Amino acid sequence: MSTAVETPGGRRPRIRPARIGLYAVLTALALIAFTPLVWALSSSFKDRSDIFSFPPRLWPDPATLENYSNLLADQPFWRWMLVSTGVALVSMIATVFFCSLAGYGFAKYEFRGKRILFDIMFSSLAIPFAVIVVPLFILVAKLGLAHPLFALIVPWVAPAFGIFMMRQYTEQAIPDELIHAARIDGCSEFRIFWSVVLPLLRPAVGALGVWSFLNAYNTLLWPLVIVSEPEYYTVPLGLQALFGAEGRQYDLVLAGSILAAIPAIVVFILLRKQLVSGLTAGAVKS
Repeated sequence: MSTAVETPGGRRPRIRPARIGLYAVLTALALIAFTPLVWALSSSFKDRSDIFSFPPRLWPDPATLENYSNLLADQPFWRWMLVSTGVALVSMIATVFFCSLAGYGFAKYEFRGKRILFDIMFSSLAIPFAVIVVPLFILVAKLGLAHPLFALIVPWVAPAFGIFMMRQYTEQAIPDELIHAARIDGCSEFRIFWSVVLPLLRPAVGALGVWSFLNAYNTLLWPLVIVSEPEYYTVPLGLQALFGAEGRQYDLVLAGSILAAIPAIVVFILLRKQLVSGLTAGAVKS
């Protein structure tokens, strides 16, 4: 029995050349994106002398776990992972809470100077982080927050992008009537936010959570400025130290890069539904 789908006229639908071209472009872009990842994974199982062999070999021959064993035995890699993951998780929780609260305030409250304050906050997106590193370092030191575990979290607590994202989503997803009804029922303003508004922001919270975790987990410039003690190295800072060491230990760096991707993958898997919902919110009209 044939399973081909036919048009009402009895003819099979033809695939448009434009769609074939689109699929070809997307496939090529996917290959370009995944090739470095596959090469890094393969090279992490190679001997150091084979990583830059010519002609290059995609698959290790023979494969070895020596890179991973040397990394875990000779370097405090698990401590780097603990610091990076802990800082990223705390930053993610703080970012989601404060950005949701600020976004809700900008979306649903009216106060003097609201437009000017929002414009100033939004314009800060145009300032590269490298420009504010020195003033930020001085500010953190003056406030007495120069301890690495505090200083690594401070820049990611309430980013302007997160506030803007939550403000836009709150305006679209939360009707004013729902807030008025909660006030009539006697809820306090914070109770309205916590029990009524925040649960409805779950798609945006998932998207912002993944973004903030990856942003805090992968950053190198700020830890390079603020951290001087090796016991507080993050994964990017530790791998940079290995790369800058004498002999450039590419084998250990590649093994560490593969292991470092595990927390990010886990967070993405746990929040993937909320992430997709947040990214596609508003894309389909009802």
